[in-house]
Amino acid sequence: MTTIADVARHAGVSVATVSHVMNRTRHVEPETAERVRAAITALRYSPNSLARSLRRGETKTIGLLLPDNSNPFFAGVARQIEDAGFVAGYTVILCNSDGSAEKEERYLSVLLAKQIDGLIFAGSSDHARVFSHLSAAVPAVLLDREIHSVNVDTVLVDHDHGGYLAGRHLAGLGHERIGVIGGPRDSSSSPARLRGFTRALKEVGLDLPASSVVDSDYHFAGGRLAMERLMAQAPDITAVFACNDLMAMGAITALRSRGLRVPDDMSLVGFDDIPYAVTTWPPLTTIAQPVEKIGTRAVSLLLERVGEPAAPSRREVLAPVLVERESCAPARG
Repeated sequence: MTTIADVARHAGVSVATVSHVMNRTRHVEPETAERVRAAITALRYSPNSLARSLRRGETKTIGLLLPDNSNPFFAGVARQIEDAGFVAGYTVILCNSDGSAEKEERYLSVLLAKQIDGLIFAGSSDHARVFSHLSAAVPAVLLDREIHSVNVDTVLVDHDHGGYLAGRHLAGLGHERIGVIGGPRDSSSSPARLRGFTRALKEVGLDLPASSVVDSDYHFAGGRLAMERLMAQAPDITAVFACNDLMAMGAITALRSRGLRVPDDMSLVGFDDIPYAVTTWPPLTTIAQPVEKIGTRAVSLLLERVGEPAAPSRREVLAPVLVERESCAPARG
């Protein structure tokens, strides 16, 4: 089936330009518009008939593009967005990119063809090219990412401060040799969490050697493997900050397989406060992201943007908090 992205490639233009030509929502140079129409004819592209009938009105649909809805954090955000959208009279269409820019672009093309009223986008990395094409064609909110080249509404969590809270907590318990299980380097959240964590340690005169940091992938299995590497590289550590809860849970499994106990032998702090953080053993001390507020504010900003397309862009930064449970203990003398 031919998609709007196929038309864009054939005509040598962006998806947004094709959308503008089809819907007459913005002036397009005649020569460019003719190339687009020729591509539509050549490829026999036919948008959904329902979308055609509704394109001058509202479809009451919101597109939601996430990197991985199997991650409990994103599942929680998706649920909050769905609930907030439902209350406002909107249906939410969920797409998972699995960290692929190609999948993101394909899904964005499908969502445009369905004439969504707006999009909430949490790309797996800073895919500025993909997002800039879409944000020019439909009201959009960028979730937990910043793309400085695009003028768009954004809802962020202060990941730097979250990392700082984790570092201050472990240092306050007397830990001096601390390891970190980081997330993907190409994400925006993990480096920010690491920066804040490092800053907290420096404030009390502690260093974080490179050998005490192992990057992973934000998944349970990745956390388990990273913990194994961390113990091999830095065997004297007494505490670990894992940059999300799934990796922290994987780390607990790795420690348990070696006969080590949390928090008696190793203190551990996670990040996100997913539902499993309470049910794992021991219950996980973590940095809680305000999931409900992330979802509701994203929907509110999007609907305000739908109503006022020309309004100045807004940037909302939400604060995480430390939730103390049972996975941390004072360092042994």
